[in-house]
Amino acid sequence: MEPLVVGSMASSSYQVVTSESGPQTRFIARSLSLHVSIVGYSSMEHCSRFRQALLRRNNLLRSPRQDTTCMLRFTSQNKFGGDCRKVQAAVDDFYLGRTLRVPVAAACLRNHDKDESRAKDRLPVPVEETRYFNFIVIGSGVAGLRYALEVAKVGSVAIVTKSEPHESNTNYAQGGVSAVLDPSDSVESHIRDTIVAGAFLCDEETVEVVCREGPERVKELMAMGASFDHSEDGQLHLTKEGGHSHHRIVHAADVTGREIERALLTAVQNNPNISFFEHHFAIDFLTKQEGSSVRCYGVDTLNIKSKEVLRFIGGVTMLAAGGAGHIYPNTTNPRVATGDGVAMAHRACAVISNMEFVQFHPTALADEGLPIRPKHRENVFLISEAVRGAGGILYNQSMERFMPQYDSRWELAPRDVVARSIEDQLKKRKEKYIYLDISHKPSKEILSHFPNIAAVCLQYGLDITKQPIPVVPAAHYMCGGIQTGLSGETSVWGLYAAGEVTCTGLHGANRLASNSLLEALVFSRRAVEPSIEYALGVGISHQDIDEAKEWPRVIEASAVLDKFQLQNISTFTACQREQLQQIMWDYVGIVRSTERLEIAQAQLKELESVWEDCLCKHGWNPLMVNTELCEMRNLISVANLVVSSALARQESRGLHYTTDFPDLVERQRFPTFIFPSFPISLKGNSQVIYKMPVEPARISEKRGDLS
Repeated sequence: MEPLVVGSMASSSYQVVTSESGPQTRFIARSLSLHVSIVGYSSMEHCSRFRQALLRRNNLLRSPRQDTTCMLRFTSQNKFGGDCRKVQAAVDDFYLGRTLRVPVAAACLRNHDKDESRAKDRLPVPVEETRYFNFIVIGSGVAGLRYALEVAKVGSVAIVTKSEPHESNTNYAQGGVSAVLDPSDSVESHIRDTIVAGAFLCDEETVEVVCREGPERVKELMAMGASFDHSEDGQLHLTKEGGHSHHRIVHAADVTGREIERALLTAVQNNPNISFFEHHFAIDFLTKQEGSSVRCYGVDTLNIKSKEVLRFIGGVTMLAAGGAGHIYPNTTNPRVATGDGVAMAHRACAVISNMEFVQFHPTALADEGLPIRPKHRENVFLISEAVRGAGGILYNQSMERFMPQYDSRWELAPRDVVARSIEDQLKKRKEKYIYLDISHKPSKEILSHFPNIAAVCLQYGLDITKQPIPVVPAAHYMCGGIQTGLSGETSVWGLYAAGEVTCTGLHGANRLASNSLLEALVFSRRAVEPSIEYALGVGISHQDIDEAKEWPRVIEASAVLDKFQLQNISTFTACQREQLQQIMWDYVGIVRSTERLEIAQAQLKELESVWEDCLCKHGWNPLMVNTELCEMRNLISVANLVVSSALARQESRGLHYTTDFPDLVERQRFPTFIFPSFPISLKGNSQVIYKMPVEPARISEKRGDLS
C-alpha cells in the first residue's frame, strides 16, 4: 500500500508502511550528500535493539560514500500495529550531519494491540493539565516583575519561576542602577561612556533610548517603594564606577538588586491579576511554524516539587529568564542561571546575537585567600565594582599596584580591561588571586557603603576595614543573547524578551557597570504596549488550538524509570556538567585562541555524544524530562553558541580577546548573528525531542531580521 507520511522536517521524512511481514517504520534522512535509510519493526520489544543499532549512527554518517544505505531488520513476525510513542522511542535523537537532531513526528497510527500484557511497557499517559493566561512571564527578576505589573492592568498574568521568587540575578546585583540624575551630568555623557565601554559595537539608537528613558524608570521604582541611599542633604547618593565619567549610580548600600527585588515582589504579591508559579522549570516553548515565521503560544513547565508537567498557553510570552553563568565553574550567578532562556529561544528558532561576549567580573571573592575557607558553594561571592569606584586599589600578592601598567584609567578602567590585566598578572606570577584594598578609607565610610560585603568577609575571618580582599575574575554576565528590537520583540511572533537573556545592542562588546538593571527596566517597560496590542489584536484564540495534535505531552522521568536508572543518569550528568564547565574555563575564558576554541568545540561535541549515549543506555526516552537533564541540555546548547560565535569573530574587541587576532579590526565592527535553519517544519513543544543545530555564526552589518 502507499506509504503514509506522518511527519516532515527540512529534507527528512518519516513513513509508516505495511508489508506482508507487518507494519514497519521507515525513517528517511538526507543530510548534505548522504542518504541513510533505516527500516525496523515498530513493535515495542524491538525498540531497545533498534535503539542500540542507532547508537552506531555516527559510523554510518561518516561514510565517504555519496549514497549509504543501512537496513536494520528484525526476525519477529509480529503483526502489531505501531504505537506512535514506540516509534518515537525507537528513533529518537537521530544524527544528521554533525549537529542536527530530528524529531520523530507523532505518528497517526492505529493501535491494534489487544494484548494487555504489553501495557506495562508503554509510557504512562501524562497528566494533561493546561492553564490559560493573557500573559505568561518566565523569570522573576527585575525585567519579569516590572513587565508583569504593567500588563496585569489589562489581563491575567502567570509568572513562572525556577526556584523561589527572589532567586534571580537581580537579587545578587550589588552595585546599582546607572542613570543621569545629577544636574552636572548629561545623557550625552552616559551615551558616550556606554559606547566606549562597549568597544564601539553598541547599537547607538538603543543606547540613546536607554540612557534617555533611564531616569524616569528609576523614579518609577522609587514611587513603588524602592529605597535608595541619600546624602545628608536629602539628595540621592550617587556613586561612580569603572568606565563612568560621572557619579550616576543609584544604589541601596551594596544590596541594590535585593532592594529592587523586594519592592517589585511586594507589588506583585499584592496584585490579584498576577499568579505566581514558583519551582516551575520552563522546558520548551509551544511553537508553530506559519509560512516562514514561527509563532509562540506558550510554554511547557515542570513542577520541580510535584514532578508534574504543567502547560501554559497565553496570548504573549515574555522571556526574562536571566543569564548563563553556570557554563563556567566559577561564576557570581545563582544556581538557576543555566542559560535556559537562550537555549529555549534557540530551539524555537529565535535569532541569537553576540554570544562571544561573556563578561568576567574582575573581582569575585577568592576563597583560597580567606583566613577561613568556605565550604563548597555553587556561586562565588561578588565584590562590587563600587569598591573600586570608591577608591579600592588592586595589588598583586607582593602588594605592588599593577593597573597603571595596563590602562591610564587605572582601577576605573572598564571591566574587560581590568579582568585581562588581572589574568595577565596571575599567569605571569603563577598566583591564584590578587588583592583589592579599600582599608585606607575611613572604617565608618566602608561599613556604611559596603555593609554586606564587610559582613560576608568577616564570616571568613577577613576585616575589610583593615585587610585587603583576595579577589579573582569570575563569569558574571552574558552580553549576548536573544536578538530583540526596541520594543523587546524577538524573531518569534508572540515571544518578547527582556533582561540578561537578550541582546538589545546596548552593551556591545562589553557591558558598562550598572547598565544591566537599567536595561531590564527600560525594555521590560517598552515591551508592554506592543505586547498588549499583539495579545488583544492578533493573539491566539485558546479554543482554536488542538493541543493533542500540535504539541505532544512530556512526562517526568521518575514516572517511568526506576531509582537505579535515575541515579546512574543523575550521577553521570553531574560529572559531564563539571567537565563542560572545565572545558569552557580552560579554552573559552578571558583570553582565547582559535586552536583552543576548536579544541573546545570538539570536546563539547564528544561530551554531548557520550552523554546522550548514556541516557539511551539507561532507558531514557525523548519525551521524558527532569530538571537536571533539561539544564544539561541547555548548558550544552549555550556553550556551543558561545564557541561558535567566538570562532566567527576574527579580531579582539571588548570581552572577546584572541591571541591569533589581537587587534581591533574596524571592518568587523558589526554584531555576530546565529540565524535558525529554514525551511523547517516546526511542530511540537519546541523540540523536547530534538535540538536545533548550532548554525555557523557570522558577522553582519545588519541586525537580525525580527519581522
